[in-house]
Amino acid sequence: MTRDAAQPIIIIAGERVALGPLRRDLIPLYHAWICNLETTQYLSEAGSAPTLDEEIDWYDREIRTQNQQTFTIYALPDHQPIGTINLHQVNQKHRKANLGIMIGEPDMRGSGHGTEAIELIVDYGFNALNLNSIWLATHEFNTAGRRAYAKAGFTEVGRRRKCRFHAGRYWDEIHMDILASEFTRSRLKERLMAHVER
Repeated sequence: MTRDAAQPIIIIAGERVALGPLRRDLIPLYHAWICNLETTQYLSEAGSAPTLDEEIDWYDREIRTQNQQTFTIYALPDHQPIGTINLHQVNQKHRKANLGIMIGEPDMRGSGHGTEAIELIVDYGFNALNLNSIWLATHEFNTAGRRAYAKAGFTEVGRRRKCRFHAGRYWDEIHMDILASEFTRSRLKERLMAHVER
């Protein structure tokens, strides 16, 4: 059976979103997202304005870095690219990784797409990479992000106080994590087991 060339390669799919590899042809779109101040206010790259050449360099580094997995997020059913998500600082000895997400399309925020993307990459981390712990850092003012992380099963484990200046004041950096034993919504595990049992 041949694959439809118009449909991107998908690693793991849910009901509303799917995750696939980064694509060189999407570099201009990734660049537009990272240059949007409304988007990057929630990222460590807040206020950055990389050139297209710098974005190409980012892409080349991203696809060659050994200890991370970065995916394009697609909205289903049309496979519209809406953001990126990754597991970085992957440490196989201690079975842990750090999660990062960017929903680049503003009209896709607050719609549940980010929550499901988080669930999918956590599923991938625990059941494909055999991780035990996934953590992230966000900021006190990122209330929508914190809700999405909590819905996906993350819990707050600590704070760095008043370490992020944003909109005229200082905010706490919030650290959250989830353990493999706490994750119960696996789609990938069911698919892998079904394949083994055939």
